[in-house]
Order: sequence, then structure tokens, then C-alpha cells
Amino acid sequence: MPRMLDVSEDVRAEIGDEEADRLLAGENAPGSYDCTSCRTPGDSEQERTSTVLFVGEETAVLAFAHASCIPSQVVQVAEEQLKGAVRSITGESPAAAPPPAAHAGPSASVPAPEQAVLGVTSGLVLIGDELHPALVVEPTAPIARPGTTGDGGDDFLPLLIEQGFLPVSTVDQLPPSLNGWSVLLAMGQLHAVLQPGTGGAGQVAWWQAHQPLQVTDGWRTAANRSHRVLVFAAPVGSIGQQPREDLLRDALDKAAANGRLVAAMMPLAGT
Repeated sequence: MPRMLDVSEDVRAEIGDEEADRLLAGENAPGSYDCTSCRTPGDSEQERTSTVLFVGEETAVLAFAHASCIPSQVVQVAEEQLKGAVRSITGESPAAAPPPAAHAGPSASVPAPEQAVLGVTSGLVLIGDELHPALVVEPTAPIARPGTTGDGGDDFLPLLIEQGFLPVSTVDQLPPSLNGWSVLLAMGQLHAVLQPGTGGAGQVAWWQAHQPLQVTDGWRTAANRSHRVLVFAAPVGSIGQQPREDLLRDALDKAAANGRLVAAMMPLAGT
């Protein structure tokens, strides 16, 4: 029986026309599945379903998700992370396994000549009368502009502003959307922040996860409802590790007032 599958052009290009046609015909597609985003059951015979292809250097894992949660897309993933996540979750080989869980943690890398360590915190931020899912990114040391020695100070915010983030003087307003960027939530955990690839390529990871970053049920519910995430970024020493969301908000407000905060709104697992 034909499935209600969405197969994007990027996914089709990776798996080939023959395999894509077999999926659409229902030959290789599951009827029921666990959504790789919200982790609740789905049925490709009853509801629109997205094909999501996780691709490493040598390994590819095809996953399925509610079309209302994630559009069909290709997601680039580090090879070792992809294999390791599949082994740890399923004990199966990557070719036959479900998609990996999202991995994240207090440290991640920024694609640049010098690797910089970032801290990523998730929380709900109240703007107006609505709670919005947010990520706060803060490096553990000053960020040097690529090609420099780092003696010129901290270029973290200028580099982000050049990529489309905007300075914010208050956290009481929603930041504008940043085209081409997105936040990937896979199997209910935070996986990556994606940015546009160079030369017209698909998205690549700006921030890549390493260990599972659990988000609260409230954060995941809010993200799945709005399909967007607010991403705030501040230089080292601006926010710190805050144990509660009210303290995190206070730190964001202070950073904004001091001109040390940029922000953007990104679609959840967008393309």
C-alpha cells in the first residue's frame, strides 16, 4: 500500500530514484514508526510522514518523522557520532538501525581554523504572555577571528552578526528569523544547530552535539508547538551556568542591557 511519505529532492539525490520510488510505493517504508523528533508513534499509512536521512562520511541512516514535526531533509552528522549513537541505542549495525539520538553537551566545536568550546543551555523564555523555547550559547574563552592570533580581543559577537544574528538590547521582543539556519531535535533530544553550507551545499552543523542534551518536556512541547527556537549568544563570562530559568533570564537581561547579546529565531529542524 502506498505510504503518505514526503521525500525531498535532497533525500532523493542521496538515496537514488529507485529507492525513493520504492519508499513511495510502500515497499521499504514502515507503516508505524517512532517520530525522530517528538518520539511519539506515527503511521505513514494514515498521516503525512517525512523521510529524514542522517549522513556521515561513510554511513547513512534513514529515519521517519511526522511531517508536522520535521520536513524531509538530509542532515550531515559526524561519522563516529552516527555509528556510536546507533550502537549505544540499538546494538545494531548503522545500515539497519533507527536514527541516532541527538547528542549535545557543555562543549562543542565551531567550524573554524581554531576549535572553540561552546556552552549550550536550553530554557524557556517568557516574551509577552508566551513561553518560548530558547538556547543560550556562550563560549568558555574568547573567540578569535579566523586567520588571526587572537590578540585583538573577542570576535564572537561580530562574527555572529556577520552571519545574520542581530544585537538585542532587550529580551522582551522576539528576534527576527535567520534564513538557512535551524535547530535539530532528534528523538526528543537536542542534536545540532545547523547553518547553510558553502557553495550552495545543504546545511552543515555550526554546533554539533557530543553527549545527549536532555531538554525538558515543557521545552520540547513548546518547540513542537511553535516549530521555532530562539537562539541567544553572548561572549565568555556574560551568562554563566545558571541553575534555574529565572536566573538565566536575569543573566540574559543583564547581557542585553550591556550590549553583550545577539539573537536569532530559527525553525525547529528547518531546511
